[in-house]
Amino acid sequence: MTATARRAPGRTDRHYLMCEPVHYTVSYEINPWMDKTRYTDVELALRQWRTLRDTYLDLGHTVELIDPLPGLPDMVYAANGATVVGGVVYSAKFRYPERQPEGPAYQKWFADRGYVTHTAAQINEGEGDILVVGDLVLAGTGFRTDRAAHAEAQELFGRPVISLELVDPHYYHLDTALAVISSDPASPQVAYYPPAFSAGSRAVLDQLFPDAIHATASDAAALGLNAVSDGENVVVAPGARDLAAALRERGYTPIPVDTSELLKGGGGAKCCTLEIRA
Repeated sequence: MTATARRAPGRTDRHYLMCEPVHYTVSYEINPWMDKTRYTDVELALRQWRTLRDTYLDLGHTVELIDPLPGLPDMVYAANGATVVGGVVYSAKFRYPERQPEGPAYQKWFADRGYVTHTAAQINEGEGDILVVGDLVLAGTGFRTDRAAHAEAQELFGRPVISLELVDPHYYHLDTALAVISSDPASPQVAYYPPAFSAGSRAVLDQLFPDAIHATASDAAALGLNAVSDGENVVVAPGARDLAAALRERGYTPIPVDTSELLKGGGGAKCCTLEIRA
């Protein structure tokens, strides 16, 4: 199903895939944010998710929906389901058994709509660990995605893939530790939390993005780097106040959207948003 976008003049059009959190709960623990003993308010999660979706529509973006499947509470984190570059879909191959059925479900959605799909041979968790920045692909490893998947993605997409080592289990996916603010090849921009990366990876990021925004510990703890940018507007967690201020200073418009209930599963706005790049 496709939701009709309400166009806003002058905005950069993006194409997103999302999954409504109908079956959302925390029934297992595979990252430090998850606690099975905490109450999960599904209705609140649904309201927050719908606000996020409506925010994209109000900005003029296109949102498509994949049907949520029973027994897959983390399917709401659509960004983990695949990586799409140039209309080519690299399927996810999840590390944990609890999430493994999500990869084929997302791949089928794309295949049914005529996309060229590639079934991953290597363990990777989609845009959770594979982020496009201009002509480059940044790829995280250390907790979920195997480094061998970086080479697989490079061969598939034909773009240089830069491997980055994650070292803090709270920031287990690259998109929890780094946000792509601008993908313009002429002026790529990222924000990231330096302590989430190994020393070598911090040095690489410093060389590639000397003007990057360095998020504070409070930004990171609010999962503020799990943000979605269209190059002008940045949907960000309300608690990431330092990051929002830094974005304003750079000429971007931060848009706070509360996804606190979805944070109980370890995800925010970006986790819920898979970008379809034609």
